[in-house]
Amino acid sequence: MNETSPSVTNLSVNGGRLWQSLMEIGEIGATPKGGVCRLALSDEDRQGRDLFIRWCEEVGCTIRIDRMGNIFARRAGLDNSLPPIMTGSHLDTVPTGGKFDGILGVMAGLEVLRTLHDLDYVTRAPVEVAVWTNEEGSRFSPAMVSSGVFAGAIPMETAKARTDKDGKTLGEELKRIGYEGEDEVGGRPVSAFFELHIEQGPVLEAEKKTIGVVTGVQAFRWYELKLVGQDAHAGTTPMEARRDALLGAADIIREVDRIARDAGPLGRGTVGFLTAAPNGRNVITGEVFMCVDLRHPDDAVLVEMGKTLANAAAKIAADHRLALDFREIVHTPAVEFDVVCIGMVRAAAEKRGLPHRDIISGAGHDAVYMARVAPTSMIFVPCKDGLSHNEAEWATPEDCAAGCAVLLDALLSFDATLAAAPKA
Repeated sequence: MNETSPSVTNLSVNGGRLWQSLMEIGEIGATPKGGVCRLALSDEDRQGRDLFIRWCEEVGCTIRIDRMGNIFARRAGLDNSLPPIMTGSHLDTVPTGGKFDGILGVMAGLEVLRTLHDLDYVTRAPVEVAVWTNEEGSRFSPAMVSSGVFAGAIPMETAKARTDKDGKTLGEELKRIGYEGEDEVGGRPVSAFFELHIEQGPVLEAEKKTIGVVTGVQAFRWYELKLVGQDAHAGTTPMEARRDALLGAADIIREVDRIARDAGPLGRGTVGFLTAAPNGRNVITGEVFMCVDLRHPDDAVLVEMGKTLANAAAKIAADHRLALDFREIVHTPAVEFDVVCIGMVRAAAEKRGLPHRDIISGAGHDAVYMARVAPTSMIFVPCKDGLSHNEAEWATPEDCAAGCAVLLDALLSFDATLAAAPKA
């Protein structure tokens, strides 16, 4: 048995095994175009969870599942009274997702466990790989809901009451697939959290960098808007008499784009979800429901973007004689990750001779909430053409293995600080 030591610097992950695991789990929910549809708490999600647990148990890990369905695969350490060092990400995807978003962080965590097992290497603290429930928010809004409950930011009752488009609640679906665990959600210490992820943007690939040292995550706010006009006959209703909710929605969509562009190169604005009713070929739309996503690294700028959106939406609704229901449903402030963990990621990339750069995440991740619980950082690897949330999403085997190696090194570096610290 090898005990952890600050001098250990030559451990290697099995990149081929990592890639094989990514491809195998990518067959669960595989789409004809080469992507993955594995919505949260679907049957495909259950199959992915089952496979992950089986793989972890094969290397001697114990499994705990909490009441939000979060899975924690633990490899014991020399001192199991220490809070675990945690890594992981999520298994769920968007409806037309790829093989890497989220799942790379889970499979890399599994590969870390397998590597330690192969070498009979025991860390000082326990190591846990987490699978967070419903990170994407595609089926049950908001995103990152279960890590939010773990961090105490979202009440569990609120999270479990969220419904999908068919009216099924998150809590009901947890029970249906057999993944409502017995453990309390959160309320326990974690030594550190590291998350590996594809960049989901084009910067690393364009600059030929293998590793993104993630220093923080930009702020974002989600809004739900409902516009109500009057559905009427498309052929008999004069243009000036119409109360067309879809026309109002179109004007709001243009305003979202303008607001983001006016916020400068770091501004982001998207309408990613919209439904129209009654949705008939010859019927003027009487009701529209839409979701708006605004982002910026500066919280103050994002606040002003939200105010501008609210004012613009109110004016547009009045101009079109529409009723408006405008709600902010998610606000995630900008996050700065722990400087020590960031330094460990950077040092790991340098030690392995991997080209790297500091980077801010434009997307939200479970690490956003874990930063409230423990020292946290993230590692990015490039994805082809910067594409994510797309069936064409791709990363190379070499980059995935490099990111996993940096994850292993950063985790062991943090563990070495625990080994060196005197016990209280």
